[in-house]
Amino acid sequence: MNIDGIPTRTLRAHPEQRLIDIIDQTRLPHALHWVRVVTLEQAAHAIRAMQVRGAPLIGATAAYGLAIGLNDEASDTQLAHAVALLGTTRPTAVNLHWALARMQAVLAPLPAGERCAAAWAEAAAIAEEDVAQNAAIGQHGLGLFRQLPRQHGTRLNIMTHCNAGWLATVDWGTALSPVYAAYDAGLPVHVWVSETRPRNQGLLTAWELAQHGVPHTVISDNAAGILMRTGQVDAVIVGADRIASNGDVANKVGTYLKGLACADNAIPFYVAAPRSTLDFACPDGAAIPIEERDGDEFRLVHGLDSRGVPSALHQLPAHEAVANPAFDVTPARLVTALITERGVCPASTAGLLGLYPEEARA
Repeated sequence: MNIDGIPTRTLRAHPEQRLIDIIDQTRLPHALHWVRVVTLEQAAHAIRAMQVRGAPLIGATAAYGLAIGLNDEASDTQLAHAVALLGTTRPTAVNLHWALARMQAVLAPLPAGERCAAAWAEAAAIAEEDVAQNAAIGQHGLGLFRQLPRQHGTRLNIMTHCNAGWLATVDWGTALSPVYAAYDAGLPVHVWVSETRPRNQGLLTAWELAQHGVPHTVISDNAAGILMRTGQVDAVIVGADRIASNGDVANKVGTYLKGLACADNAIPFYVAAPRSTLDFACPDGAAIPIEERDGDEFRLVHGLDSRGVPSALHQLPAHEAVANPAFDVTPARLVTALITERGVCPASTAGLLGLYPEEARA
C-alpha cells in the first residue's frame, strides 16, 4: 500500500543487518514513526504494547522476532526461550502461535549453526505469503461486493470495526483488502469506520483509507445500529484474531454487537481472514482465550492537545474498577460467510473443510 504515494509495507526486514523496522502504531494517526527492532525483547515489547497489532502482522513480527533472537546464539535453549517469550505476548491472536510453531518446526531439526539464516528465510516466507493471501482475499471479497444490492442510492456502503487493513498485516489487509479491490476496480464504495473503543483502532482504519483515497466516515461505536436500521449500510466486514473450527469468530470487542445488529436488519456480515487465523484444533468460541488488558486503556484518553502536543487525559478516576476485555466471540450463526485466500465459505466446520480438506481428521 501507499503512504503519501510511496509503496510501503508495515514491516521492513533487513536480513543483512539482522534487524527489522516497524511502524509504531501507537503514534498513529497523528504521527508516522518507524521503530528499529534489534533484540528479541524489543520484538516482544512491540507486540505486547501494540506497536504492531492485527493478527497476521503479529504473526509475521513474531517470526522475525524469533529470527532476531537467534542472531547471536541459536542453541536449543535459546530457541525455546525465544518461542516462550514471544508466545506469551498476546494470547488471543492464533497467528502468533501458528507462526512460532511453523518457525520451530523448521528450525529445531537443524544444527545450531544453520538456524539463524534459516530463521530469516522462513520469516520472509511467512511475510510474503501474508501479502499474497491478503491480495487473494481482496479478489474473493470483490466478487461478493459486486453482487450486493445498494440500499442508499448508487454508493456501496460498507461498515467495518477495528482495523483489519494493511496496518494489521504485512500488506493489503484482510477485511479492507476487498474494499481496496473494489475502489481500485471503480466501484463507488464508502466505508463507515467504527471508532473501536477503547484503543480507537478505527482511527488507524480512517488513516489508511485516506492514504488510499477511499471515501469514509468515522462513527462512534454506538452509531452502528441506527445506520443499519435506516438503510445506510449494505454490508459489514471485519477481520478476525482467531476462527474456531466450527466457524465461531474471535475479533476486537464490539464485533459481536455488530453481528447481532446485522442479523436484526438482514445485512450481510462477512469475516475475512487467512489460513493462519483458522484454528482447526479449537472446537468453538468458548475455547478461545480472551485477553484482558490494562484498565488504564479505558481510564486514559490519548490525543493531541490544543498546541498539537501528544497528551493523555483521565476520563475516569484512577480508583474506578474497569473491565477491559480486548476481544469477544461472534457465533458462527451470525456470520454470513468467511472470506479466505482460498475462497468464500459458510462459517461452519463443513464450510471450512470444504476449503481446507487437508485439515480433516480421521
